[in-house]
Amino acid sequence: MAGLPGARSASPGSPPALDGSFLLSPLGGLMGAQAVLGLLVWSLIAATTYHLHAAYGWVMFVSLFFWILTILFLVTYLLQLHQKFYMVPWPLVLMISNAVATVLYLTAFVTSAAAVQPTSWRQWDYNRRAAASFFAGVTMIIYGVSTFFSFRAWKGLGSNAATSQVTDHV
Repeated sequence: MAGLPGARSASPGSPPALDGSFLLSPLGGLMGAQAVLGLLVWSLIAATTYHLHAAYGWVMFVSLFFWILTILFLVTYLLQLHQKFYMVPWPLVLMISNAVATVLYLTAFVTSAAAVQPTSWRQWDYNRRAAASFFAGVTMIIYGVSTFFSFRAWKGLGSNAATSQVTDHV
């Protein structure tokens, strides 16, 4: 948000303001992609008989947990709440969350891809599980790229929405 047109600075006492320019930043665009792809992964798995296969329980947990967490981060940044809670090291929190999501999505992708069986008696389950495996792999890559941008923001390299949370509140 630093240097972006329309970026506003929220003071601790002001009401939350919607920051639409956040979605145009690399971090905002990646969060939006994570939310959409994560929704695809867990909804495709939920549309199958995943409860009959223990492996898909793990995929469902990872995708749903990080989808909710990503939505919470997205709302936090869109409403500029990260500036109200300036004592939290948001770039570090976001980097750790993205790194953990990358690793766990890797395990979910491998688990989901290994559990897809083309000889399934329900063809639509096979198609949905295969699509969920593909989207889990893409989501893992998006979280990895987001980890890179979060790392740069944490180290102060480059300018994106995560770096603008540092203000003089002392």
